[in-house]
Amino acid sequence: MMATEIERRFLVKPGLWVPKGPGAHFQQGYLNSQKERVVRVRIEGSIAKLTIKGPSRGGARAEFEYGIPLEDAGVILNQLCERPLIDKHRHVEHHLGRAWEIDVFHGENEGLVIAEVELPSVDTRLELPPWAGDEVSNDPRYFNSNLLKSPYATWSPP
Repeated sequence: MMATEIERRFLVKPGLWVPKGPGAHFQQGYLNSQKERVVRVRIEGSIAKLTIKGPSRGGARAEFEYGIPLEDAGVILNQLCERPLIDKHRHVEHHLGRAWEIDVFHGENEGLVIAEVELPSVDTRLELPPWAGDEVSNDPRYFNSNLLKSPYATWSPP
C-alpha cells in the first residue's frame, strides 16, 4: 500500500520558541535529490531509515520508509551520499492536539529553524502555535534535499 505524506512547514520565529530538551540528533544524506524522486538515508539517534519520496502534488506526495541496519546507513552516508550531509536536532512540541517537529539545523544550515506538522488531509484546518512564522511549505529552498545544494549559510539576507 502506498503511503502519502501531507505536511505543512513554517519558519520558527526567533526568540518565541525555546527547546525543552536536547532533542534527537539527525544526520541524513541523499542518494538522489531530484524533485521527481528523492532517496534519503537518515540516522535518528540509534535508528536508521531509507526513505523514498515522489514529487509533491497539491501538498501531498508518495512516501515509502524502511528500517535499515545502522552500520549500513553509516557507510551509505559516509561513502555514497551527496554532500553536504544534513545535520540537525529534532524537537517535538504539542499544540492543540498536533505534534509539531521542530528542526534546528547545524553546519552549513546553521541558523535555520523549521517547524513541520503532518496532517490527515490537504484541507485540514490548522491553528498555528505562537512561534510559527512564515509558511514555507511550497518554497523549494527549504526542502532538506535542496539545503544540501544551496545551504542556508549561502543565502543572501532578506
